Amino acid sequence: MGWVSGIAVYVLIWWVVLFAVLPIGTQPVAEGDAESGWRGTPANPRIWRKVLITTLVSVVFWLGAYALITSDIMSFRSGWWAMPDK
Repeated sequence: MGWVSGIAVYVLIWWVVLFAVLPIGTQPVAEGDAESGWRGTPANPRIWRKVLITTLVSVVFWLGAYALITSDIMSFRSGWWAMPDK
């Protein structure tokens, strides 16, 4: 895997993990809007903490993806995943 594709894979993993981490630990605003009842965004989203957690989890997933991509465990060039010779 080249460095450009490595960065692209990391960014994709980071965004997926971010959307998985965002709802963890959020508490809605206690009282909603007087007119509509809409409670809006969480009172204390702790976004920087979630960005840090997302980054750390993404590094672990990226290392796993890198190990899988660079190894011959799941290769399209050899083994039973390979295309047959013509």
